[in-house]
Amino acid sequence: MKLKPNERIDDLHINGYKIIQNTEGFCFGMDAVLLSGFAKVKEDETHLDLGTGTGIIPILLEAKGMGKSYMGLEIQETFVDMANRSVVMNKIDDKVTIIHGDIKEADKLLPLSSFNVITTNPPYMDSGKGLVNPESMKAIARHEILCTLEDVIKSASRLVTVSGRFYMIHRPHRLIDIIELLRRYNMEPKRLRMVHSYIHKDATMVLIEAVRNGKPMIKVESPLIIYKAINEYTDEIKQIYGKI
Repeated sequence: MKLKPNERIDDLHINGYKIIQNTEGFCFGMDAVLLSGFAKVKEDETHLDLGTGTGIIPILLEAKGMGKSYMGLEIQETFVDMANRSVVMNKIDDKVTIIHGDIKEADKLLPLSSFNVITTNPPYMDSGKGLVNPESMKAIARHEILCTLEDVIKSASRLVTVSGRFYMIHRPHRLIDIIELLRRYNMEPKRLRMVHSYIHKDATMVLIEAVRNGKPMIKVESPLIIYKAINEYTDEIKQIYGKI
């Protein structure tokens, strides 16, 4: 695969898959990997990833599951191009599709109520809060510049099937906002799992599963711990990465 300036190919350690990333842009992190381990795409189900970036989540979910099809929607054309080349490089273009588009306009680009599973690893930082990276690709990926948390949840609620599942990873400080918005758009939180760097540290991320028109009841799962010692992953993290 011919690379463009500042690009590299990284090994995903699953099915021999690799991914193209731009060292000057935004590279995927552990949050995307954790989301792909938390989300479930069952046999013959259809999947959509909102704000897919370089396509990491559809590629990982295709490697792990038996879904019928996987799709990523991304507004930044540079990422769309990299994601599509990664899909072709891994020879999964018969099942994974990456399209260019705005999350706020997703319900006009795609059929309503048509995906069994929707995932998202959205920008974490509120607009106007935190230091904004001068590199636009990174800023858009990290800050609510082109879409808000509400935009993401609203679009997901329109595109997921009734009883379909929506998976998100975010920061714990937005948890109340997330739950309030999910319920506003008829997405009932069903599973919640906090992620901690170390067992004695505060949570740094939260994984959430919601079901469209689901009945009220949530399961709070045991915490997910990333490290058991400095630079040493826990066994569960190794399993998620596929390195055991």
